[in-house]
Amino acid sequence: MPRIVVIGSANADLVLDIDHRPGAGETVLGSDVVVTAGGKGANQAVAAGRLGGDVAFVGCVGDDGYGELLRRSLADAGVDVTHLRTVPGASGNAIILLTPDGENSIIVSPSANRRVTVELLEESRAAWAGAAVVVLQLEIPLATVAHAATTAHAAGARVILNAAPAAALPPEVLAAADALVVNESEAAFLLGGVPAQAAEPGGAAATAVALLDLGPRSVVLTLGADGAVLAARGAEPGHVPARKVTAVDTTGAGDAFVGALAVELADGRDLRAAVELATDVAGVAVGRRGAQAAYPAREEVR
Repeated sequence: MPRIVVIGSANADLVLDIDHRPGAGETVLGSDVVVTAGGKGANQAVAAGRLGGDVAFVGCVGDDGYGELLRRSLADAGVDVTHLRTVPGASGNAIILLTPDGENSIIVSPSANRRVTVELLEESRAAWAGAAVVVLQLEIPLATVAHAATTAHAAGARVILNAAPAAALPPEVLAAADALVVNESEAAFLLGGVPAQAAEPGGAAATAVALLDLGPRSVVLTLGADGAVLAARGAEPGHVPARKVTAVDTTGAGDAFVGALAVELADGRDLRAAVELATDVAGVAVGRRGAQAAYPAREEVR
């Protein structure tokens, strides 16, 4: 039984460098397309595997060349792909527009990721229901996320829920999360408004506490260059600063964070220690090109 199971998406990332994001009706010229392995779920599994985590991935890829790319990238990181299903049709893909400041805009076409159904999960239930940590994101059907979160929680697993991309979540799913991991825009969506900015005194901490009131046992609010804020029931919120780096490519940095968080929590570290390592791992990732290709081994982090 793997200690960490990631249930989620796998996408081929189609990356274009552009000078600026196009406005309405505007055409811009970009670089040649570079294809790399990505997808929130696969990214998180690869990040955990690179750090030495005992991790398996449950998901779907298509029977195309992209599917082989995605399977190979996971396996090369030491991830167990026994329950990575190949289905007829196209693999998921993401079109990523990358500007010179390292920021990105992303459009995802789910394709094979839509086939990560409750029925598929039940076929591989023995692989994930008894894991120490189960990691979920929202690029697969929400019914699947809800089933996995509540079932894994009831079985005693620690459920890390990365609520991205933002979507409405039922109370029982939020209640299963320990931790709920979101960035500022995802927090705003869940709270139904714009959360206080990190620059305001206590603003990010107040946002994390408000998220805690939605039902999760703990919350991690990522703040990019400002680090992360964590909150847990019965404890004061805390802040972990980010390492100072020059951002080259922010694609997949949040996924690197979640993968590292899962490894530390599966190893019995407390939430703050886990967030500290996750922040360092994300700091390394943004200084390199790509998503999975940018993720460090543990010896590179410190």
